[in-house]
Amino acid sequence: MAIPFAYNVRSVLQRWTSAVVAVLGIAGTVGVFVAMLAMAHGFQATLVASGSPRNAIVRRAGADSEMVSAVTLDELRVVEDAPGVARDARGPLVSGEVVVIAGFRLKSSGTVANAQVRGVSARALQVRDNVKIVRGRFFEPGLAELVVGRNAIDTYAGFDLGSTVRFGGGTWTVVGAFDAGGSAFDSEVWCDANVLNQVYKRPGNVFQSATARLTSPAAFAAFKDALTADPRLSVQVERETSYYERQSRALTRLIRVLGFLVAFVMGVGAVFGALNTMYSAVAERSREIATMRALGFGRAAVVLSFLFESLFIALVGGVVGCIAVLPVNGLTTGTMNWQTFSHLAFAFRVTPALLADGIVFALVMGLVGGVPPAIRAVRRPVASALRDL
Repeated sequence: MAIPFAYNVRSVLQRWTSAVVAVLGIAGTVGVFVAMLAMAHGFQATLVASGSPRNAIVRRAGADSEMVSAVTLDELRVVEDAPGVARDARGPLVSGEVVVIAGFRLKSSGTVANAQVRGVSARALQVRDNVKIVRGRFFEPGLAELVVGRNAIDTYAGFDLGSTVRFGGGTWTVVGAFDAGGSAFDSEVWCDANVLNQVYKRPGNVFQSATARLTSPAAFAAFKDALTADPRLSVQVERETSYYERQSRALTRLIRVLGFLVAFVMGVGAVFGALNTMYSAVAERSREIATMRALGFGRAAVVLSFLFESLFIALVGGVVGCIAVLPVNGLTTGTMNWQTFSHLAFAFRVTPALLADGIVFALVMGLVGGVPPAIRAVRRPVASALRDL
């Protein structure tokens, strides 16, 4: 015979002050836990969104990022002629690209932070169809002109439309702003690859990567096989989505580990709060427990009753914590991308799956905090408890 759950709810309401302490402890822990996971998820999603399943990125064999890669102009021509490359009336949709890091002043603090400047070809907007010019125009090939991602405009000072910017020994004019749909490109500054090479005194016939638009995602295998088997080349070919997902792993893993560590430390405190609440309930209701035992409720029923009560408190705390963290969804922050050593703006992403993880975490804390008091509740002999009546 089971003890009605309504009995446990009324018991919690009777000791609402201690229950509130336990609820707030669990809510705070769940809120921090979900917020850290939302940060990691937002960072990863921002980088992964930079890639398209129809795009492939070509780099020098052994180069783990564009920063340490090199693709010559002759190799770029081979990539353009490879099977599976999409074409339009102007030719193959391939963009030879150069990446440098430049320091710009942050609007928020006035300090200098690194930004990624990407030199691209005139075909860049056709290769990456998730990038749209929203103000001004695209740069003219051969001119020292910039188009700036929307997050870069919000983050760095001096990127207003028509303003001039100095970096790399050259003077550049901002002619446009683009929206890359919340991807990492929104934190970048784009210009003509050949001009960027000239300003940085690099060879004009050497790029760091080539990004190709394919006819379809299924064309990747033939495209990769043709390039890796070509004796004229020493390159590696990767889907753009895979490349950016791999870039996100290190920092995403670190954020998650830190999140679990912080949540664990806070969770220990929350569990002690739940233990205190439930032990208090056991002490105050020892005669009630004895009476229920005398009426025929077994040990298992009493243990389950106290576990339900602890889980109910934990569930309320978990729901409160999840509701409290919802306002951070979409909140934009920034951090260093360790793969490129540049500042990357990204948004927290609170998803239903993360909220479910928060609720499960709360229930685990409730279970850990409820088991010892529940066992203690049935250990006291019924006869000695009834003598106190």
